[in-house]
Formats: sequence, C-alpha cells, structure tokens
Amino acid sequence: MSALRMQAVQLPIIPVVGELIRKYPGTISLGQGIVDYPPPPQAIAQITQFLSQSANHKYQAVEGIAELQSAIAVKLEADNGIFLNPHSRVVVTAGSNMAFMNAVLAITDPGDEIILQTPYYFNHEMAIVMTSCRAVLVPTDDKYQLQTDAIRAAITEKTRAIVTVSPNNPTGAVYSEAALRAVNEMCRSHNLYHITDEAYEYFTYGADHFSPGSILESGKHTISIYTLSKAYGFASWRIGYLVLPKHLSESVRKIQDTIVICPPVISQYAALGALEAGASFYQEKLAAIAQVREIVLQELDRIPHLCTVPPAKGAFYFLIKVHTDLTSMELVERLIREHGVATLPGSTFGLESGCYLRVAYGALQKETAIVGIGRLVQGLKTILEKG
Repeated sequence: MSALRMQAVQLPIIPVVGELIRKYPGTISLGQGIVDYPPPPQAIAQITQFLSQSANHKYQAVEGIAELQSAIAVKLEADNGIFLNPHSRVVVTAGSNMAFMNAVLAITDPGDEIILQTPYYFNHEMAIVMTSCRAVLVPTDDKYQLQTDAIRAAITEKTRAIVTVSPNNPTGAVYSEAALRAVNEMCRSHNLYHITDEAYEYFTYGADHFSPGSILESGKHTISIYTLSKAYGFASWRIGYLVLPKHLSESVRKIQDTIVICPPVISQYAALGALEAGASFYQEKLAAIAQVREIVLQELDRIPHLCTVPPAKGAFYFLIKVHTDLTSMELVERLIREHGVATLPGSTFGLESGCYLRVAYGALQKETAIVGIGRLVQGLKTILEKG
C-alpha cells in the first residue's frame, strides 16, 4: 500500500490524456504545454565541448557549473532587471518543477500553508501536497487576474509563501506590475516568501512581463523560478534555475544533493549554447507562435454562445469556460473519442465547478493548428448543440 501522503496527490493529467490519445490514433493534441521547435544549433554545438573534457563525466557542482552560473547572471540583469548581490544565489536545477520543489522543501515544515491562485499549475499543487503541506487556494477574477485583497485575507500564521505564475499556466494571463508589486510587498510585510514562476517570461502578446525579483530590496524574501524548456525548445534536457535568498542556499544544496546531486552536466553545456543564441533565436519562433495564437482566437470567437474566452496575453494557452453541464473530463474524453482533438480538463487546475478546457497551441505548426482548432470548434458545436 502506498503512503497516505501520496494517495492524496492528484494523478498527473498529461499521461492520463496521453493514454486516451494513444487509443484514438490521429488525434491532434491541444493538451501538453510544449513548443514544436528544437534547441538552437549553438546548444547542440556545446555537446562537443562537453565531450572534450573527461572531467565532465564526473559529478560537478551541486548548484551548477560556474560557466552557466555566469551566463545566467548576465541574462538575469539584461532580461529581468535582477542584479545578484551577496544576499542572493542562483541554483541550476533539473527543470523548473524541481526548482519549485526545492523551494517548498526549503521553506516549509509539515502542516505549513502556501497560497496558490486558482486556476493553479497542477504540479505546484502536487508538490505542496507531497511535502505534507496545505495549498490554500485563492480564486482569480473572471479575467484570471490576481485579487490582492483575497490573497491578503488568506494569510494565516501557518502561511509560508505566496505563489504567482506570470505569464500564467493554465490561463495565459499576464499579471500587472502593480499587482505583482502588491503581492511582493505583502510577503515582505508578513515575513513570507514570494515564489514567482516565470517559465513563460518571453511569451507575451501586447503585454509586458515583470519580474518581482527586480524590486529593490526584494531579494531576501523573493524566490524567482525560470526554465529553458519553453523558449529554447529544451523540455527534455531538464534545465531550470532559481534565484533565492542566500540564507536558503544551504538547505537547497542539501535537497538537491540528495535528489539529483547535480543537474545533468551535458544539459548545462547545452544551456550555455542556448543562452548564447539568446533573443535572436526565440523571437523568430515566438512570432510564429503568435500567428498560431491568432488563428486559435479567431476560431474560438466564432462560438461565443458555446464558450467564454477570457483575455490571455501570455504563454501559449487559452483557458476557456464551456457552457455545458458536462464535467470537464467528460468533455475531454468525448472530444478525443468522437472528434480527434485533445485538451486538458479544468478540474486538474483546481476548477471543480463549471466546465473549463485548457487549449494549448505552442506545439502546433500553422497547418496543424488550423485542423486541430477546427476539430475543437466543430466538436463543441456537435456535442453541445446536438447533444
């Protein structure tokens, strides 16, 4: 029998939907949040450099190799306005999910609380439950924006952190600088940590991304999380990193040394090449994704009587509210089985009432997107209008 702690953790939804897709060959997936393009050539070229040094086959620094640490510091200054100082540290991790787990383990004891915004990123909620802590859920508004008064009201003596994800997964919302500053100040004044997940920092459409870690004097209570998985097509390479207060670095080193010892060094070399490629690589890719986004939005706008599409100026998601009495999982299953298109159910993001679907478009070429979103729109019309 598995531990009671693990029995309380929800099943990862991606493999569940993936199994359904395999049962119905030809299904187009609007489910998983990945991009369709591979890493830049500079990343692949660094593999030769990795292989040229035999010491690279041995364990390396727990917090990441020095060359990547330096490259990340330059990126943080240029892209995020975060200037490292004696009170802050960077730790390279095996993906940003590991960065989040490192942070939760470092700052909590069993029974502590962490505030999440709903809809939440499901792996965040899962990590909190795994650590025997409690996720306190605060709803966003009808446009999926932060409700700072509600967040403040949710703080208790057991609260250890407030989590924000902007640009957001699963909603695509981009939080305003004012709202993020308000949350950061809330954390400072209540002696909490602000965990800010910025995995989709470059994926914005007519909105500005703001990094709370750039706020003056915020370094002692802000934990900033980043990844190369999205912008650099790096999903399977498993490289992320976090910027954290120095006083947490010893705890994080203990955690990381126990779980992974060091992030995969070959991937760290590839990350060096990716950061070298920089904006000139991902900006072209993002322009193509923006075109796909417009196609998806135009198609969804054809069926306002069937679903509501709140504003989504970031990431590569729309979280649509479907006007039906079906549960989100029932609708997901029917769309796959009857119409050959897959989405993710809102229930996995903490939306238990109402029917919501996350539509992901980052992994689709333009031609496939047209077919996939066409199937989704036709499927919704058939299921909801004809029963």
